[in-house]
Amino acid sequence: MHPSPRNTGWIEVICGPMFSGKTEELIRRLVRAQIARQHVEIFKPQIDQRYAKTEIVSHSRLVIPSRLIESPYEILDYARDADVVGVDEAQFLGLNLVEVVQQLADEGKRVIIAGLDTDYRGMPFEPIPQLLCVAEYIDKTLAICMQCGNPAKHTQRIVESTERVLVGAREAYEPRCRKCFVPPAPMSSDKEQLALSIKKR
Repeated sequence: MHPSPRNTGWIEVICGPMFSGKTEELIRRLVRAQIARQHVEIFKPQIDQRYAKTEIVSHSRLVIPSRLIESPYEILDYARDADVVGVDEAQFLGLNLVEVVQQLADEGKRVIIAGLDTDYRGMPFEPIPQLLCVAEYIDKTLAICMQCGNPAKHTQRIVESTERVLVGAREAYEPRCRKCFVPPAPMSSDKEQLALSIKKR
């Protein structure tokens, strides 16, 4: 339980791999705020319509109504009168989300963000790392490795694709621990960046 600040807004970030309960925890907090009769506005990116179009749905099928948005700036209009703002799958909304979230918190709102902190390569997945830097509260959730049962912090892609963003569920991903995670071979752009950094040294 986090202490509740008074007369100010704040940012909470729930991050971790897929299947670690991020969305379940987001829904739990938002439902509690609704029970307390607070004005809650909830958002998810347009790209994520895996289980429902106008609802946030966890992998365990917990559901809460939400708005689809394409740009983080849409949140500012819809959440003008909100006490609490929830955003799921924040990794799909880009770095502009950081500015929007900061503005909402500065306006006195409680902002709860959930999203992947690393991508399928095990690399930081913006804007979650930047949001971690500005948040008052951070919760890192872990899944269970499907190979060995250890705590899993990685999302292993199990289908062929080099796209960074590939929306999917159990057919495309599984949680893996540090030992069982197999990162993909570096892409050519990664190799070029590495070669450039070595050359500069």
